[in-house]
Amino acid sequence: MTDLHAPLDPVSAAIVDSGLLAILRAPTSDGFAAVADVLVAAGITALEVTLTSQGAIEAIAGLRRQLPDSVVIGAGTVLTPDEAKAAVDAGATFLVSPVGGTFDGIQVPHYPGAFTPSEVYAAHLAGAPLVKLFPAGGLGPGYLKDLHGPLPGVRILPTGGVGLDDISKWIAAGAAAVGLGGPLVGDAATGGSLTALATRARHAADAVAFARS
Repeated sequence: MTDLHAPLDPVSAAIVDSGLLAILRAPTSDGFAAVADVLVAAGITALEVTLTSQGAIEAIAGLRRQLPDSVVIGAGTVLTPDEAKAAVDAGATFLVSPVGGTFDGIQVPHYPGAFTPSEVYAAHLAGAPLVKLFPAGGLGPGYLKDLHGPLPGVRILPTGGVGLDDISKWIAAGAAAVGLGGPLVGDAATGGSLTALATRARHAADAVAFARS
């Protein structure tokens, strides 16, 4: 069981400090390098590359070379041990899954998906430093607040259906950080406006700062 009084590992702590986990998902990863530069410039320093994007493993390796060490880069939609190993070998420093479970022998933090209180607690008991609440959009911040009644110390990362205007509400409800994909990245990874992405990224970072002030 996770010791709630122990400090977080450095990678998980960096995600919590950021308050935002930017999820890079597109048909191909060709645009991820440019998107990542914009996100980091706006102060978003935790990035997840989803393995459903063609070229994701190569993109993780490329981003690790491209970005400062202060930026944590992980793999998302990790479902199998082989995917987990490939992602870590490419430089991923954390793994995110839409479902529960663990990966034996993987020496980076893993954030499994959970939806019900039982699933959240099971992930916590298995040692997850952060539990991905997914899909969170249909549940709403009130659900997280209710979860924290009986499970006050479980660090939860709402993801899926979280909009830009929802960020401060989730943080205020007790989210350790929030994960955003489409509402943040939009079409920037497929040729859309990087200027518009920069505006959304600053809005998102400001929302976290506001909620924590």
